Amino acid sequence: MKLEDALFNWLQIQIVSDARPDDGAAAETLSFFAQILVEDHCLTDFAIAKIDDTMIHVKYAKDGRAKLQLFPREAGEGLLRDIASNPKYN
Repeated sequence: MKLEDALFNWLQIQIVSDARPDDGAAAETLSFFAQILVEDHCLTDFAIAKIDDTMIHVKYAKDGRAKLQLFPREAGEGLLRDIASNPKYN
């Protein structure tokens, strides 16, 4: 999995996990993608740094260097919207 894809997957499930702190499946999935970022991509730190009207800013560190990746807010919050709109998960 490419780094950008792994970061995006982590971002989406981080947003879900933040919004649904009692959701065990979200917590497990978050841990899975965090493990991919650490083990496969050698990231030492990653977090949502900022959310503005249109973008989500994800900071991460790789090889001792701080980096920033931007994702469209609408896409980043898409999984949470999909879960919220499905009565099976509410």
